[in-house]
Amino acid sequence: MEVLKAEQIDLAEGQTVTDTVASIIRRVREAGDDALRAYLRQFDSVEIDDLRVSDADIQKAVSLLPQTMLEDIQFSIERIRAFANAQRRTLTEFEQEMIPGAYLGQRVIPIESVGAYVPGGRYPLLSSAQMAIIPAKVAGVGSIRVCTPPTKSGEVHPAVLAAAHLSGADEIYRVGGAQAIAALAYGTESIAPVHKITGPGNAFVTEAKRQVHGQVGIDLLAGPSEVLVLADHTANPVYIAADLLAQAEHDVNARVALVTTDRDLGHAVIREIHSQLQTLPTAATARAAWERRGQVFYAESMDEAIALVNDWAPEHLHVQTADAYALRDRFINYGSLFLGALSSVVYADKVCGTNHILPTRAAAKYTGGVWVGTFLKVVTYQRIEQQGVEALAPHCVRQSQQEGLIGHLRSANIRWSGELDVHPFEIKGETK
Repeated sequence: MEVLKAEQIDLAEGQTVTDTVASIIRRVREAGDDALRAYLRQFDSVEIDDLRVSDADIQKAVSLLPQTMLEDIQFSIERIRAFANAQRRTLTEFEQEMIPGAYLGQRVIPIESVGAYVPGGRYPLLSSAQMAIIPAKVAGVGSIRVCTPPTKSGEVHPAVLAAAHLSGADEIYRVGGAQAIAALAYGTESIAPVHKITGPGNAFVTEAKRQVHGQVGIDLLAGPSEVLVLADHTANPVYIAADLLAQAEHDVNARVALVTTDRDLGHAVIREIHSQLQTLPTAATARAAWERRGQVFYAESMDEAIALVNDWAPEHLHVQTADAYALRDRFINYGSLFLGALSSVVYADKVCGTNHILPTRAAAKYTGGVWVGTFLKVVTYQRIEQQGVEALAPHCVRQSQQEGLIGHLRSANIRWSGELDVHPFEIKGETK
């Protein structure tokens, strides 16, 4: 197999993300592991021979972590698993006799193999591993393969490795970026292809998921992070500013907004944001996000505010009003809903149990986020007896004849009349 050189995969000046990702996917399909190693040299500045993380590496990572961190990881895992189990119980199989002699039913079948992408970036995102892996494990997925970029030492961050292992990953690979998505979709010598890919990532990862969709399933095209806070005069501006900046520190392209029915509150939040930025260690990113995409909307009524929220369809919707729960059913477009001033988005981001892989860019108008059902196929089956044939066949034969699909007509009629064809103008003695 051809060994790729770094210069063979340099990105052309002016090349778009779409073109770049297409080139990466093509090279991985052509050269497999050699392409992955070349991209590790180019993008991560590391030389890695064995792409798969060994059991010894995992045990070493776990041993390096403070006991308190392991306890925190385990607490989060337990909360996410408990919620996923509760969701799984809502998905049931059934069989019902819909008309005499016609039994219809559904089965709920786990996807056989799933690829979970766990991003690297500036900070180790422990919860990203848990959110992508645990619901799949609860669903009963047979094989969960994790890809995550290595650090400059060529290893996976110990906390990320421990979180992925303890969440139930079957295989973990030191590969990141669009090339990891290509490997999971098409397979290489080391990484077997999967049936569905889940997990957040940067623009290149997201574009790679879009391009391989169809070859494999994907969860959704998420990112950058979004939060919209709806508040009235009772809200605390300190809380709101902290909530907006918590999402703004993710990415300079994060989208953060406040919708309020109180002008004074809006001005107070803006002042508080500038105050909190003075002491926020991640202020460089958070300030850039706020200045680029931060918004404050004033609505003259709660009805107007709710209409704006539903049109915005945010990833995270935090309602901080006098009686937030009473408004719950009026919101129809959001990734996840946080009711009341104490229901901080960061609890769901990390530890409370709901999933943080959520729709962005108004995709909440047509989909929810990742959940245990993401990893299950709800499929149907039919069992038809002769009594059912008597009820169904006349309609099926007539419709097939009207559509000119005589093969369909014959398939239905042979079970009904014992003959392949019927007279063009009669169906079992019935004049048309």
